[in-house]
Amino acid sequence: MPHTVEWKVRLHLFEDDEGMTKARVVVNTGTTALTGHGAAHCHPADMNVPEIGDELAAGRAMHDLAQQLVNAAERDIEGVGAPRPSTRQVAGWPL
Repeated sequence: MPHTVEWKVRLHLFEDDEGMTKARVVVNTGTTALTGHGAAHCHPADMNVPEIGDELAAGRAMHDLAQQLVNAAERDIEGVGAPRPSTRQVAGWPL
């Protein structure tokens, strides 16, 4: 049976008073919402390139959100009585 849904994802980037770039990414599934957070700051010896801070903060927020989604899926799988899956895979081809 085919299954299609649309989840809304919003990414917010902002810089605080100390120059730290912060990111918040929210996924709304229609029934629940999860929020990931990330941050980045420029080392004083490095050239200030705001786009790099945005990319790092956003990537870290998305990574946080991704881990929350995997954890939620694992809890849901256990909740229906199935054994806990091996969702902790690394990138690349299986051995």
